[in-house]
Amino acid sequence: MGFKRLSIEREQGGHAQSLTVSVIIPAYRGAKFIGRALDSVLAQTFTDYEIIIINDGSPDTEELEKVLSSYAEQITYISQPNTGPGGARNVGIRIARGLYLAFLDADDYWMPDYLKCQTGYLFGRESLDLVYADALLVGASPLAGRTFMEVTPSVGEVTCENLLDENCTLILSGTVVRRQSVLDADLFDEQFRYAEDFDLWVRLLKQGARFGYQKEVLLHRTEHSASLCSDAAVLFENALSVIEKIKRAGNLSPRERSALAMRQAKLRACISLEYARREFWADRFDIAAEQLKDANRFFRSLKLYCALFCIRRSPALLLRAYTSLRRSAFPRIDISAAQSSGLSSPS
Repeated sequence: MGFKRLSIEREQGGHAQSLTVSVIIPAYRGAKFIGRALDSVLAQTFTDYEIIIINDGSPDTEELEKVLSSYAEQITYISQPNTGPGGARNVGIRIARGLYLAFLDADDYWMPDYLKCQTGYLFGRESLDLVYADALLVGASPLAGRTFMEVTPSVGEVTCENLLDENCTLILSGTVVRRQSVLDADLFDEQFRYAEDFDLWVRLLKQGARFGYQKEVLLHRTEHSASLCSDAAVLFENALSVIEKIKRAGNLSPRERSALAMRQAKLRACISLEYARREFWADRFDIAAEQLKDANRFFRSLKLYCALFCIRRSPALLLRAYTSLRRSAFPRIDISAAQSSGLSSPS
């Protein structure tokens, strides 16, 4: 197809570093969006970069490669069996030639000054290893039109404690990070298909890396509310697995352990809420009520309390009321709970 392929030297890591930024884009079911993502990279005012696309065993490979054929001379393309998002990015990291890595999901896209602003921020602060930016939320979501930092603000210094305490939240597609720092942290953990980025950020911070952020909106993040609703329990359960891994590492301060415990409790409450939703729509109202009660021990939400009261007193009436609106109207803690758990799209 004319794609640039890897030489043996690059596969073995024997390439010379000659670029500032390596843009890494994993693709899984991304044919519909990836042209827009690539166009946003090629429109950058900062041009010292390479683009690495990793087809991670995507079911839409034929359509994906048809789209990518128009960009064949401008990208390095790798096709491999499915390993998950962390594994796909690791392949790109290993063969990257850039001093910095810029991660971009196939359904997100950057503004023209993204790389200029991000690299400029890093060049002006040589002690930093990573910078992230704000994003405009777009797509089929109630949050569309808002910015990510409106929904999940970043406040104060980016520390492990603030990351665990949700005072600072990163968007993977909005990060530029020093490649050597990621290598020193042993890359993404490929056992995780969700929240693998959050795991990496914690490991980077614990090894002494320094993060910064700018509140300028420099990218668009695509929200898929329908798919998130259907997979929310899986997302939260995987995020909980990441939290448990961090806990097992045993290298947290007392304040970090406290923040971790709170994060763990919130994720368990989110899981209970998602199971309550499933049981409610399956007409298993007693089980839904118990799950909702468990969730509200953490959230202490008046909305959830009212829903619990109605489920116990008149579940059929509540079911008709929500059905007349829409199924997703069942009481939901803001979807940002999923975002602020460090979740990324699966592959």
